[in-house]
Formats: sequence, structure tokens, C-alpha cells
Amino acid sequence: MDLLLDSLVSAFLLVISLDPEMFAIVGVSLKVSFGSTLIASLIGIPAGFAVSFNEFSGKRIVVTILNTLLALPTVVIGLMVYAFISRRGIFGIFDLLYTQKAIIIGQVILIVPVVTVFTLAAISRIDERYRKTAATLGANRRQTAWVVFREARFGIMAAVIAAYGRVISEVGISMMLGGNIKGFTRTMTTAMALEYDKGAFTLAVALGMILLGLSFGMNLLFHYLQGRTRV
Repeated sequence: MDLLLDSLVSAFLLVISLDPEMFAIVGVSLKVSFGSTLIASLIGIPAGFAVSFNEFSGKRIVVTILNTLLALPTVVIGLMVYAFISRRGIFGIFDLLYTQKAIIIGQVILIVPVVTVFTLAAISRIDERYRKTAATLGANRRQTAWVVFREARFGIMAAVIAAYGRVISEVGISMMLGGNIKGFTRTMTTAMALEYDKGAFTLAVALGMILLGLSFGMNLLFHYLQGRTRV
């Protein structure tokens, strides 16, 4: 108990002291997490609409595969991407391994299924009469999709936030593809793992507090925007 209390107090003091090394780690985490979430959203949201709005053979299989990919282990993605971007890999000439770009690539692969499936779920909850009414009024497919998007916007926002929460807290991809290089690819989770191995808990606890605060802040912002829009 004393160890826990001492670590919490020391971590709190480290946070309020605005330690440069700690906030450099936070900056790397935010950069790669927001970057991968943005790219995955630009891919996953249109993909969710495409699957929802089109009827094709094998649609149920596609949805099943997407749902299966939600549980894809991060270490598997790390191994797959590593095989492609290592010096002996197909994309080895681009020198991507142990860079922030490599982390973003792996994280995008991780959360594209999350955004796609959650977007599908958000659209499926929208009353079919919205589509029929829009079509009756002469709306084309793009205009109909926009009507559905506006009605499902909160579910889609939740999908993006869930994807962000997935990547900012993952450690396997960041460690395997980033290499945990100080000041360059060291994220909050990889730094916490390193500090734990060293038996130094202060920085690890401080980063954990910041990580929880960021997650709480994102959810608070979502609920605030949701409430403002409904007023």
C-alpha cells in the first residue's frame, strides 16, 4: 500500500511539474493515435456506408469477417506489417521500420474494422423510412447517404472514439514496429512497459494518469457535443 501511495504522489508531482521527457512521450502518442484514427475513419466510415447501402452476394460473409477482425491480436498485426516493411520485406526500400509511420500503418489496420463495424451498427439502427422518404423526394444515393449520416452521426462519433481508445492504449504494434526509441517512437504504453520492467513506477503511473485523463476527456467531449446538438 505504501508503494502505491508513494507512486501516486510522485506521479502527481511529476505531472504538475510538466516534465519535458514525459510530455514528449505524450506528444508522440497523441500524434500517432490521432493520425491513425483519422486515416482509419476516412477508410472505415465510407466502407461502412458502402456495405450497408449495397446488396451483393457474400455480404454476410464480409460482415462476419469484419466482426472477426475486431478481435485480431495486435502482435499478429505487428508481425504481418514487420514482414512487409523490414529490410528484407517488399516495402523495405522505404525504410519505414521503427518509425512513427510504421506505427500508424499497423494501428490503421487494427482499427479500420472497428470503425467499419460500428458505422454499420449505427446505420442499422436508423429507421428505413429515412431512406425511403429521401428517395421519394428525389434524393440521389449521395444525398440519401448524407441524410442517414446526419441521423447516425452520434453512433459514428462513438465509433471514432472507440477506435481512438483502441489505438492509444495498445502496446504490441507500437513496440514491434516503433521499437520504443526514446524521443522518436516511444509512446505512453511502451514507456509504461519499459518503466515497469525497470522497476521504476513513478513515470509509469504518471503516464497512466494522463492516459486515463485523455480517455475521459474524449468521452466528455463526445457527450458535450451530443447534448449541444440535441438542444
